[in-house]
Amino acid sequence: MVSGGLDSILAAKLIRDQGIDVIALHFYIPFCLKPKKTSGDNQNDALKQRAENLGLEYKKVRLDEEFLEIVKKPKYGYGSNINPCIDCKILMLRKSAELMKQLRAEFVITGEVLGQRPMSQHRQALELIESNSGLKGLVLRPLSARLLDDTIPEMNGWVNRGELLAFSGRTRKPQMELAKALGISDYPNPAGGCLLTDPEFSRKIQDLLKHDLFNLNNVELLRTGRHFRISGESKLIVGRNEQENAELVRLSQPGDYLFFPDDKLAGPTSLGRGKFSEELIMLSCNITCHYCDLNGSKEADIIYKSVPAQESKISRASPISELELKSFKI
Repeated sequence: MVSGGLDSILAAKLIRDQGIDVIALHFYIPFCLKPKKTSGDNQNDALKQRAENLGLEYKKVRLDEEFLEIVKKPKYGYGSNINPCIDCKILMLRKSAELMKQLRAEFVITGEVLGQRPMSQHRQALELIESNSGLKGLVLRPLSARLLDDTIPEMNGWVNRGELLAFSGRTRKPQMELAKALGISDYPNPAGGCLLTDPEFSRKIQDLLKHDLFNLNNVELLRTGRHFRISGESKLIVGRNEQENAELVRLSQPGDYLFFPDDKLAGPTSLGRGKFSEELIMLSCNITCHYCDLNGSKEADIIYKSVPAQESKISRASPISELELKSFKI
């Protein structure tokens, strides 16, 4: 199981260096953290290339609706934000177990390090995850293996336990030193890889759950722009730069509204989703106007249209105040 981070890369490399064929199995969830200036496809291509450079076969599996269900109601609860880490690991290992016969695999490797993550990587959590995955004894964690019980691959002599490691704790220094020794330099900087651990992103998720709007289409929008809840059935997302403006247009669906200034004025594109009255359309124009470069003016023309209609309308808008804007911000 490879996330793209250094730990899973090292774990795969250690086992591959024992002459064992390794398949780099990457589970993509809707909340994977993407590096800046990297699209989802480019990120996947980079991970595939990284795996192939290490002599690994690469396979990507999407977990969409199934993952949304565990975010809604995780059996083992959330971490410090809305991250269901234990349920997430169990789901991925169960999926790995289902794929083992198809991939002709004998056991599963992970990059987990004992004590690295407070919720899901202490000893009891590792045992709980394994026992609920259907892979009892078949989950090998090469970076911490010598601190854990022997696994079936080790007891059967498929893997040499003496060549495995005893890393523990939150420091990444040992991993970085090992990477250097193994000649691995192409890896991301250490960072949390899941947006569900981010407080601001978690608030956006909680807003969707509260309003019964938690689905893949709405989740995809959460990565982009500033988010405002303008009514119980409506929200507005305001682009922060040219790239996000284009992304909001791309993600717009029939029934959505798009708001933007005319060509003479620099400003954002905003996407409105939900039920929009004339009052909410005006409010959305005023919020969009707030982020325009007005050059000293107190008003601006904001263009708006319903998707996919080609016909647009113009509203003379005034920028909403900071205090009122704050009351809508998610």
